[in-house]
Amino acid sequence: MAEKFEVGQVLEGKVTGIQPYGAFVALDEEVQGLVHISEVTHGFVKDINEHLNVGDTVNVKVLNIDEEKGKYSLSIRATEEPPKKVEKPKKQNKRQQPQEESNAAVGFNTLKDKLEDWIQQSKEREETYRN
Repeated sequence: MAEKFEVGQVLEGKVTGIQPYGAFVALDEEVQGLVHISEVTHGFVKDINEHLNVGDTVNVKVLNIDEEKGKYSLSIRATEEPPKKVEKPKKQNKRQQPQEESNAAVGFNTLKDKLEDWIQQSKEREETYRN
């Protein structure tokens, strides 16, 4: 059975069944594999039915072959380009710095400043009880 297909091979298959945990894909008339829900697409998949239907033709990559059990682990997302990441942290850092400065300017007290005040107040109260 493993002579037909190899790990890393990209093939075309047909979705034959869908379960909450993944989709079964027929590679030929004899061999069928499972695309786990985490391997359907890049990103989080809550409902596999939003991405696949029985009868769909899909490209899959063979991730693993368990020859003893005759199980094939497949991936659709491994055949797709990952989405391009937008670099937002640089913009957020620029926005955060002025905001922190403006908070300090309007009298925002940090916990450290408050703690010093509380300690001082506590010492003053102790002195009133001692007198």
